[in-house]
Amino acid sequence: MLRKLFYLLPPSMRFIFRRIVFLPVDILSLFSNKLVPPRGMIYTGSGDFIKQGQEWKQFFIERAALLPQDRVLDIGSGIGRIAIGLMPYLKGKYEGFDAVKTGVDWCVKNITSRNTNFGFQYIDLYNDLYKSKGRSAASFEFPFTQESFDFICAISVFTHMLPDEVENYVRQIALVLKPQGKAVMTFFILDKESIEYMQSAKPKIKFNLEGTTTSALMDRKVKSANVAYQRSYLEQLFFTQRLTILESHSGYWSGRPKQIDLAFQDILIVTKV
Repeated sequence: MLRKLFYLLPPSMRFIFRRIVFLPVDILSLFSNKLVPPRGMIYTGSGDFIKQGQEWKQFFIERAALLPQDRVLDIGSGIGRIAIGLMPYLKGKYEGFDAVKTGVDWCVKNITSRNTNFGFQYIDLYNDLYKSKGRSAASFEFPFTQESFDFICAISVFTHMLPDEVENYVRQIALVLKPQGKAVMTFFILDKESIEYMQSAKPKIKFNLEGTTTSALMDRKVKSANVAYQRSYLEQLFFTQRLTILESHSGYWSGRPKQIDLAFQDILIVTKV
């Protein structure tokens, strides 16, 4: 119910609402020396900000063979959760981009100033969860040289994108990823098991499956709030871009028993062949 009310607010008001709600916590955090953004500025999910970043770093190293010297692209870099987690392990170049300027500005001020190998770009893209204006993500070309990244991550990005946007981003990933490079992405994946859990268990998120062919929405008014995709659709999409799925880790969003703490969303690890 609270989530529904939150989505009734225009995108700009959602950010203001968060700042107001978390103001007492953020005032207390002024006395902390930790490199962590104010709670009211964090728009990339809940949970322990620092712990999650560290857990993602370990996952990247253990499951996707991320190396210290790798060149990394963080799609939807948010307000630095992944970037802070990668410090000081990553010695290679890190590039992040995001459609929310406040997040990028915070990262430049607080991360790039300390680690010059970490760069962030603001890209003015439309997304009805975060912004009411901007360019279409369906036609956006990544501003990087082809085959220039060893590792790419897109955490909680495709869960807020529509099919034409996802198709373009997967195409762009295939262009900028080096051969044998790896990418870690998260989705809400619809398959027989997740649908059964969603309909019979107590799902954290429930999607409207009426008329579902490739994707399903949680909220028809704010389409990008949460978007799920059929597994077969994603498999075909990766195949057409010469990306091979190496691992699939099921999340617990549907009510499925938790496998790993990180996997609220479904995690895919792919490589370029």
